[in-house]
Amino acid sequence: METMNPCLTCGACCAFFRASFYWAETTAGSSNGVPEHLTEKINDFRVQMKGTRGEKPWCIALTGEIGRNVQCSIYEQRASVCRDFPPSLLDGVVNERCDKARQAHGLKPVTPNDWGLEDFPKAA
Repeated sequence: METMNPCLTCGACCAFFRASFYWAETTAGSSNGVPEHLTEKINDFRVQMKGTRGEKPWCIALTGEIGRNVQCSIYEQRASVCRDFPPSLLDGVVNERCDKARQAHGLKPVTPNDWGLEDFPKAA
């Protein structure tokens, strides 16, 4: 059975959290980094994705509709903070921050069924 990825219909984390990271992850520090023009300076060491600060964050790189069909327009160049954010129940582990972002957008927490499974195998 092919594994489904609930992130492709969610996107809540990209429209809930501030995405901040070390400036050298941008094209100013790496040729394949996050496009610098999509970021804002926080201080001499950190930047954030435009749109992710404030009361209603929405990452400039997020396209689509939350809870239906979304994608990151710079997926291959996304920052470590995005790469390192695990969706809830990836490998069977709940990510409360993922579920909190989903809840803020009226979505239910991720279930094994969202991954195309009835349940996750129990550890031996």
